[in-house]
Amino acid sequence: MDSIIEQLKKEISGFKAEIAEEKIGTVINVADGIAIATGLSDVASMEMVEFDDGAIGVALNLQEGQVGIMVLGEYRGISEGMKVKALGRILDVPVGEELIGRVVDPLGEPKDGKDLKTKKTYPMERVAPGVITRKSVHEPVQTGLKSIDAMVPIGRGQRELIIGDRQTGKTAVAIDTILNQKGQDMTCIYVAIGQKESKIAQIVARLEKAGAMDYTIVVSASASESAALNYLAPYAGCSMGEFFLDQGKDALIIYDDLSKHAVAYRQISLLLKRPPGREAYPGDVFYLHSRLLERAAKLNEDNKGGSLTALPIIETQGNDVSAYIPTNVISITDGQIYLESNLFNKGFRPAINVGLSVSRVGGAAQIKAMKKVAGSLRLDLAQFRELEAFTQFGSDLDEQTQNRLERGKRLEKLLIQPQYSPLPVAQQVVQIYSATNGLMDDVKVENISEFADGLSEYVEQNNPELLKLIDEKGEFDEGWENGLKKAVDDYKSIADKEWFVEKKEEK
Repeated sequence: MDSIIEQLKKEISGFKAEIAEEKIGTVINVADGIAIATGLSDVASMEMVEFDDGAIGVALNLQEGQVGIMVLGEYRGISEGMKVKALGRILDVPVGEELIGRVVDPLGEPKDGKDLKTKKTYPMERVAPGVITRKSVHEPVQTGLKSIDAMVPIGRGQRELIIGDRQTGKTAVAIDTILNQKGQDMTCIYVAIGQKESKIAQIVARLEKAGAMDYTIVVSASASESAALNYLAPYAGCSMGEFFLDQGKDALIIYDDLSKHAVAYRQISLLLKRPPGREAYPGDVFYLHSRLLERAAKLNEDNKGGSLTALPIIETQGNDVSAYIPTNVISITDGQIYLESNLFNKGFRPAINVGLSVSRVGGAAQIKAMKKVAGSLRLDLAQFRELEAFTQFGSDLDEQTQNRLERGKRLEKLLIQPQYSPLPVAQQVVQIYSATNGLMDDVKVENISEFADGLSEYVEQNNPELLKLIDEKGEFDEGWENGLKKAVDDYKSIADKEWFVEKKEEK
């Protein structure tokens, strides 16, 4: 008996009452996806909350006496007087390699009808890597587009803005970049913000057709979805990319587009009764994008040496790059690819305005071979544009000026590239070297594209060592130049004779 009593005393002394403390509030108002609640005085910013009807929300406005909650998804089941419970968890998103090849919403829920199981989550908002953990950008992200890789190079860890009016090929540049990453050991994340669902479906179909979904995650927040999901989409995609960054791998993220992201945030802010500023955007709209884009980085070897490259897209109205949101994002990024509707309509595609486009990383993001051939390309193009404008009113031109104009026309034609046909960097070097060194001067302007494509094919089949040297060493020597000149001459002997300019007989 005594032993039983002793045992009971021991059990009682060791008993600890575990009372689960719950933070519960009451909804006092709900409209347009925003709920106002009282009684949640201890809730944290971006903490998840649950309503009695099962809806999930995020605490955004923390005011004395009440909290503004952004409802994620359907809000019509929420009513005044309904209880709301803080979940004690900051908003997070599933991350991991399981997401590769999948189409998910900004909360990580699958949208492609298949099951998804991930082991890890990251918070949607994370502090960007510090200066000490970073390394300077020095490795290229090859887009496969001659005009970008040669003149506006993008490096791993860079933030390069793609900007232009609607229907100028901004998304096309981004998709071509994803297609070109095949075999480059790069995970791609495409974030669709406020796009039509039909457009997102077409992009996914195109990626699947090219086999690019094997290394791509698509985060979809379509135009038909709430402003809350449109607002969270880029942060969710960025966290998914940071998982690969932390593993020491390379990732590329495309935000398509941040203009619609700013509009979604403006809508949420106005509903939360935050004071409107310029163009009715809230005062922290710059911070909205800066804290997102600063998370792109190239880390040093002590931090596993991974990279996250960001390609944000901004849509302008009437080529106005001086509007509020475009100037904000231009000042955050490391350069911009400016697409012009006039060039697009003339058939110069990708419609890149070389004068206004710039990469603040420059030659550091190029292989040495490309740096060698691209320097003269940009100069030749600039001289051509200047001469072309100058000679519009004159007819008598000396031979040197005439030759420069003719070469400029050929260079312009060479840079026109069809959509969904990215070109490996070694073949780009072959084509650009041939054009800038006069090896294409005897080809008719209208036949430059066919000649260049045929030359690439010929070199690949008959002189693969020329391409192999560029791929392996990233540089070429005098022997390579002589080998290419011979290859061009050999190709000219079998090419269509109609492609060439008739030689003038010498007097």
